[in-house]
Amino acid sequence: MRQSHVFLRNIIFIFIFSQTHSLVSQNFQDSSLPLKQRVQLLINELTLEEKVSLMVNKAAAIDRLNIPEYNWWNEGLHGVARSVPATVFPQAIGMAATFNPNLVYRVATAISDEGRAIYNHAQSKGVYRWYTGLTFWSPNVNIFRDPRWGRGHETYGEDPFLSGALGKAFVQGMQGNDKNHLKVAACAKHFMVHNGPEGNRFTFNSETNKKDLYETYLPAFQDLIDTGVAGVMCAYNKYNTESCCGSSNILSDVLRKEMGFDGYIVSDCGAINNLHDTHKVTRTPEESAALGVLSGVNVNCGQVYSLLLKSIELGLLTEKDVNKALSKQLEIRFKLGMFDLVPINPYTTISIDKINNQAHVALAREVAQKSMVLLKNSNNILPLKKGIGQIYVTGNNAADVNVLLGNYYGVSKNMVTVLEGIASTVSKTTIVQYNQGFLVQQDVKGMKTGQSGNAANADATIAVIGLNPLFEGENGDTPFSITGGDRKTIELPENQLIYLKKLKEQISDKPLIVVVCSGSAIAMPEVHDIADAIVWAWYPGEQGGQAVADVLFGNYSPSGKLPITIYKATSQLGDFEDYSISESKKTYRYFEDSPLYPFGFGLSYQPLDFKLEGTSKLSMKSKDTLNIKIKVRNLADFEQNEVIQLYVSKTDLSYPTPLFALKNIQNVTLKAGQSKRLTFKLCKTHLQQINDKGEKELPKGVYKICIGTTSPAARNIELGAQMPIELTIKLK
Repeated sequence: MRQSHVFLRNIIFIFIFSQTHSLVSQNFQDSSLPLKQRVQLLINELTLEEKVSLMVNKAAAIDRLNIPEYNWWNEGLHGVARSVPATVFPQAIGMAATFNPNLVYRVATAISDEGRAIYNHAQSKGVYRWYTGLTFWSPNVNIFRDPRWGRGHETYGEDPFLSGALGKAFVQGMQGNDKNHLKVAACAKHFMVHNGPEGNRFTFNSETNKKDLYETYLPAFQDLIDTGVAGVMCAYNKYNTESCCGSSNILSDVLRKEMGFDGYIVSDCGAINNLHDTHKVTRTPEESAALGVLSGVNVNCGQVYSLLLKSIELGLLTEKDVNKALSKQLEIRFKLGMFDLVPINPYTTISIDKINNQAHVALAREVAQKSMVLLKNSNNILPLKKGIGQIYVTGNNAADVNVLLGNYYGVSKNMVTVLEGIASTVSKTTIVQYNQGFLVQQDVKGMKTGQSGNAANADATIAVIGLNPLFEGENGDTPFSITGGDRKTIELPENQLIYLKKLKEQISDKPLIVVVCSGSAIAMPEVHDIADAIVWAWYPGEQGGQAVADVLFGNYSPSGKLPITIYKATSQLGDFEDYSISESKKTYRYFEDSPLYPFGFGLSYQPLDFKLEGTSKLSMKSKDTLNIKIKVRNLADFEQNEVIQLYVSKTDLSYPTPLFALKNIQNVTLKAGQSKRLTFKLCKTHLQQINDKGEKELPKGVYKICIGTTSPAARNIELGAQMPIELTIKLK
């Protein structure tokens, strides 16, 4: 009798299980169903309380549906950040200095492999902690319009074309190439016109005209949208008096309808709270929650959306509005494979052996090498010989791990400072001596400059100076900044300049090589005058110190280019809070004065020989595509990489236009003595101008084209760069 009861119970259990499984297999977990149908099936299963619980970045678990908790907030700007130890690549501004979309794609592929591996492993262990998710809030494609902005080193620089090209490559590498599934979800930020001041980012109202909006601030976002970026983060500030996270005009009319964005929108963290707290466009948190949803924000980074039940009770919005907002973010989670009963996402098999593996460490070194910008090299003092007798290494950044990291960084077991890189590169008979020389904020007037005798006796002195992320970065993360992460002035800190001058006095006519670590422009004309060689190293990642040594000692011929303008003085900048570009003559495209180092500038150890093939006077119609061919030859007896840049200029119109604007780039690697032919395809897209109404125009007439290893700024020639090829095109 007992056995028959057991048998009957098992039969009932099997029946119930099979029915439940059958229902589930036809429900939201059924991966054979269309995406939007699965999303709607899940929404139908959820109670209103459960829906609201999924609308914040720390989404709650829905145990009855076997949905674990999930935190949307993850960071991957230049490596998986704030998580388990992972590969630390150069900061974004350093990657921008490579001018190399394919390299950025490779970096993003490595980051997403590591991010997916961390997630897969964490899920298998039942770990759902912050910074283990698949929604990465990167890249930052804001325009670095002013070097005083502390977060500028998160960006790809001041040029919209370069920012868009590198941003697209980053998104493609992050999200993978499967048409139905995402490896991870990238996110373009901060929409829509946002780049300082950091100290009042919660209250600031950025203002521009239509021309600057469509010529400078929106193109990179458009490029990422066109390549299928999964997310967009709305900014803290107001734009033209409208709250970026509380405006249906900004998020619905412009972002979704005009620009064609079809992913999820997340608020910057705390931005929904700003609507009532600092922007004063609402009176209560409940009103802010409703306005955020109705404006189009799908995920609230923060907790204001937890009040949506109350907002609905007050009649400020409906459950239908919540469903609409929820559906967009659920689409992303489905594409990531979070609700599949049987895993079909091809990226679920990526394992932890991808994390900080040898290939990724080697890639970090390669990117750092290619990011180094040689700004000066008097009498070809570089590269130094590895067998040099004695060198003296000094400076505040020579042995500092902070300068490898930038911000939004992870940690790695493979950190190599500049001092360590030098020590591992020189010969076994080279004497290497080191002294920091001074403390970061120390008054050095009247003090002795460390081991002065050692500097005087050395065959070369390497001074590693500049800033670090404690001086420039996000509001709250920069204890040495008195302006919330920004800088009031861009001059080199006085104690560093004094120290360098004293050092130069001690070493007399022996070589002084200056390595600058910084995420933004530093005005330092006096350093240019006293240094024999200058290398700009950015915040170069875990292998940064080794990459610096590779350049200094000839393992790699520098090929980096400036993605920013380095000005001579703060006085050249104008008002920090002025977001106008064309009228205020900002960024290289409109700046009429002479900078210290122009955008696009960067020397190599041996100039290439390059020449135009064909005539320098061309004509075309708007429907045509021109092929401009050049031949480049490496005259050196070693391999070199080079960036060939194409700029377009048309300055005879009735409205302001750029002095010249970057429109195309090609990266070329040439073995010793090797020649290659390169073809630049030019069509109407490259010639289009933006008028005062923010509209694209294609004016007829003559356009000037410059192709070379730098921009066509006159200052480049003064600094030793090659003259670019010039040609004209008449558009009929």
